[in-house]
Amino acid sequence: FPFPYTPYRIQEQFMEALYSALEAGRVGIFESPTGTGKSLSLICGALSWLRDWEEKRRQEEARLLALGASGKDGLTPQQARPGSADTAGEPDWVTAFVQKKEERDMVDRLKEEQIRRKKREDHLEKIRHNVQLKYVAKRRRCEEDEAKRLLQLSKEALSQGAGEGVLDQLDHNEEELILAEYESDDEKQVVSGLEEEDDDDLEEEHVTKIYYCSRTHSQLSQFVHEVQKSPFGKDTRLVSLGSRQNLCVNEEVRRLGALQLINDRCMEMQKNKHEKKSDEENEGKKRRVSRTVCPFYSYEQMQFLRDEVLVEVKDIEQLVSLGRETKACPYYGSRFAIPAAQLVVLPYQMLLHEPTRNAAGIKLKDQVVIIDEAHNLIDTITCIHSAEVSGSQLCCAHSQLSQYMERYRKRLKAKNLMYIKQILYLLERFVAMLGGNVNQNPGCQAVSQTGTVLKSINDFLFQSQIDNINLFKVQRYCEKSLISRKLFGFVERYGDPASAVKTNKENQKLAGLQNFLLTLQKGSDKEGTSQSPPVEAEHDHLRTASPLMQIEGFLSALTNANQDGRIILNRQGTVGQSSLKFLLLNPAVHFAKVVEECRAVIIAGGTMQPVADFRDQLLCCAGVDPARVVEFSCGHVIPPENILPIILCSGPSNQQLEFTYQTRDLPQMMDETGRILCNLCNVIPGGVVCFFPSYDYEKQVYGHWEKMGLLSRLAAKKKIFQEPKKANQVEQVLVEYAKCIKRCSQTGGQMTGALLLSVVGGKMSEGINFSDDLGRCVIMVGMPYPNIKSPELQEKMTWLDKTMPRAAGQAPSRVLTENLCMKAVNQSIGRAIRHQKDFASILLLDHRYARPAIFNKLPQWIRERTQVKPAFGSAFAELRK
Repeated sequence: FPFPYTPYRIQEQFMEALYSALEAGRVGIFESPTGTGKSLSLICGALSWLRDWEEKRRQEEARLLALGASGKDGLTPQQARPGSADTAGEPDWVTAFVQKKEERDMVDRLKEEQIRRKKREDHLEKIRHNVQLKYVAKRRRCEEDEAKRLLQLSKEALSQGAGEGVLDQLDHNEEELILAEYESDDEKQVVSGLEEEDDDDLEEEHVTKIYYCSRTHSQLSQFVHEVQKSPFGKDTRLVSLGSRQNLCVNEEVRRLGALQLINDRCMEMQKNKHEKKSDEENEGKKRRVSRTVCPFYSYEQMQFLRDEVLVEVKDIEQLVSLGRETKACPYYGSRFAIPAAQLVVLPYQMLLHEPTRNAAGIKLKDQVVIIDEAHNLIDTITCIHSAEVSGSQLCCAHSQLSQYMERYRKRLKAKNLMYIKQILYLLERFVAMLGGNVNQNPGCQAVSQTGTVLKSINDFLFQSQIDNINLFKVQRYCEKSLISRKLFGFVERYGDPASAVKTNKENQKLAGLQNFLLTLQKGSDKEGTSQSPPVEAEHDHLRTASPLMQIEGFLSALTNANQDGRIILNRQGTVGQSSLKFLLLNPAVHFAKVVEECRAVIIAGGTMQPVADFRDQLLCCAGVDPARVVEFSCGHVIPPENILPIILCSGPSNQQLEFTYQTRDLPQMMDETGRILCNLCNVIPGGVVCFFPSYDYEKQVYGHWEKMGLLSRLAAKKKIFQEPKKANQVEQVLVEYAKCIKRCSQTGGQMTGALLLSVVGGKMSEGINFSDDLGRCVIMVGMPYPNIKSPELQEKMTWLDKTMPRAAGQAPSRVLTENLCMKAVNQSIGRAIRHQKDFASILLLDHRYARPAIFNKLPQWIRERTQVKPAFGSAFAELRK
């Protein structure tokens, strides 16, 4: 394997295992602790396989072409498809002829493919070395811009002379708020010739490629930089995909801020572009309003961008600046590059959500998918496909949509009216299910029975009396007609109470909405400051995106199969605060397609333990043959003496450590935890990170220590930091924490460093590295079991017990909670060791960690070195040493 430096032995093993999994077309679960150079191993292993695979194909093609050229019978009868002829009882010469024809066709097809590929490679090669081409493209752009400007000026001059009375009573900006005539897909025959020829051009063959996905854009950028540094950096065709939010270069669209709005605006501009062409023919009949089209959506420029992307590896930032410079859309330009790319780098959502995947032009057939940072894969799929709408959103959408319908009733076609009425009816029924009435202010309607109810999809559809509406059709209507975009435009124009609204009826409705917003603000004042941020956020939310967009997501969730999801009716205080939530129970249904179509799928992560989750809930349920699944877990590169994991069963005063919901609130448990920390902070240099199971418990313990004077004893040795609840403050706390540790190590006085109190599953337990002095010891207080009382978890547990077999005498629901707990623990404790020379101790405070079922769920490299200490004395001696 080509590698930028001498690889560790475990990296070699990792690449070998990866190579053979790809070669055999397996589904692999790969675990490689952070700090062991996982990204590089993935790159070098996977791209080596791709190289060899392409080479093999080339040789095979050359062989067949040579045979075809020499006119020999390419295949001997033994190689011919067995039993294809004799069974049909055809004479031999017919069989032979058919075979020959098949071979000839294949050779012809190969020849064509070769010519196409050769053309493409030459083209890219030319661009690589030809600066002139770039200048030509640039010059042509400037000329086009100038011509467009002049044309625009002359059009404006003309229009000032023309009469303005063409549009019936609507000013021209309003024209674009009206829904175009809608024909559903079954009635659409052939689209105008224009789109067809466009598609022809784009239908490029997809070469065998690797799709690499990770969770965040920063992780993807890091990965692209690793590729640039790797031996494959020069000659790999790599394309980074992102959302429009990350890639759009049209400033006025970017300003919309919310992803859904950006998407809708972009789609609309494209639609205008297509309509413009057909409008020019009817120019004489009626002057259409000139609608905006996106200046960056130019086919030639995007082709140019596509080639630039394929010639040299670029990350998202470089792609965006290239798009600005070349006046080409990076979002679409990068998509044009997918067919010819060898490595496509993209965020989770794009790959795991089928509609998004199709829209992006991603074809998985026979390709390789690598999912990195996959420890949360099950949750991620569940989240992508779940949706929630609040009562206030439902009422708000209903009020907006009915005003819209009233205002444009005369201009809307019958089909549009029919669908709008169906959507209004759905909204009405949803609010009724929450126990409210759409025509009243949702903030003032109290809910009679509060609490949470779960229903199957079918029950929900029947009880809300909407089982007679075809949700698939309504969903398609929303997509095609862009109704939420039009509605947003309408509300942007008329939602302001200052503008005079035409009819009295609308006035009342608008007043209702305004009052509702006021009650939200008033409500926040009553309860003091603690409540205000979420309420304000809701107020903002109503302004930024049209509520109908949220609701469309919920409607599409209702089209899932009955057994795979549940609807949660969450009734709280008022109708406005209540909500409907769709919960996906079976993530495998959305993963099955990926596993079926792909040649191989690799699920990789730093900590994949416990692996059983992936095997049972994802792969088995998705119908993967167990024989196709391979598991690979590698050790760590640090020497054994650089890590000391200890399971501590009792504290300094022999109090047994068991932090269950019943016992963890006892004063003696909190005192004991404080004593342990005081002792540790006396001997551990640098930074200590202590994880609590929840924010509430962390707050409670902190308060107790303060009262008992333990806090000041701790503060004498280490400066104390607490994990903030707000995401935007995390960075600041970390910087202060690091500064403090650095200062202490340089000055050397009473203070030896800092103590960071964190929360499992919070901001600090994932994606943040406590390398070197930032984390010399990680402490886990108790076991972070998920909240078993949450209706979502209860439903998931019931569902698992119904659908999964018992494993080793344990109920699947019990296994689930254990796995969720240990996944969280492994994520948190893995943060301390980040490279080969790092060292740290890990302390698990709870005797339950020593139980075999739990113990075996620790990552192998930690498990092998863990000591179980019944008493505090010997543990402290080990730590001190």
